[in-house]
Amino acid sequence: MKKVIIALLMVLPLSAMAQKFGYMNYNDVLTAMPEYLQAQNKLTDLKAQYKAETTRSEEDFNRKYNEFLEGQKDFPQNILQKRQKELQDLYQNGVQFREECEKLLKNAETELTNPAKAKLNAAIGQVGTEMQLDYIVNVENNNILFVGPNGIDITNAVLAKLGMQ
Repeated sequence: MKKVIIALLMVLPLSAMAQKFGYMNYNDVLTAMPEYLQAQNKLTDLKAQYKAETTRSEEDFNRKYNEFLEGQKDFPQNILQKRQKELQDLYQNGVQFREECEKLLKNAETELTNPAKAKLNAAIGQVGTEMQLDYIVNVENNNILFVGPNGIDITNAVLAKLGMQ
């Protein structure tokens, strides 16, 4: 029994080494896709719109703040308090708007890029199946330091599957 277990332990690593795998840089392919580039352009436009509105809001606040500073010594107490409250409200609204913009932009990025990611994931799955690969590794950011002889660069196959080559 002991000999059988030892034999199995020696054979298992050999069978694991016989696995065929693919590798590619996911982000490089994704950022080259036309769908992704279109999504990025839409996102850039959306960011510009939010930035313009934020700038307008900040300018409005600054104008009212300067008016407050110029007239504060001449205002009666109740007008002074009213103006201070208006400035506080404007400031709070500006902060809330910026926070909301960040959330909306993050959601928009996810929504706009998901179709490209889904298309890429499907292409990777098809290539993996067609090439009978056991698994596919993302070599993005140089996380994989060595690829042995059983590794196959599938980048060109995925690009071809996406119609980009």
